[in-house]
Amino acid sequence: MNSTVTGLVVGLLLAIAGILGGFSGFVFAVLLGAVGMAVGAHRDGHLDLGAILRSRGRG
Repeated sequence: MNSTVTGLVVGLLLAIAGILGGFSGFVFAVLLGAVGMAVGAHRDGHLDLGAILRSRGRG
């Protein structure tokens, strides 16, 4: 299991703690899953979060 999948699973497991039901719980689970997957993809080298988070107007 690579870091992307591990990050996705961890994000979804953390979302279980925040799910209280309804649509907002579903949206919260998807949001945390996406964050976990992005961090895992960054660790695998598939995504460069530094380039995304760096401000574009400076330089």
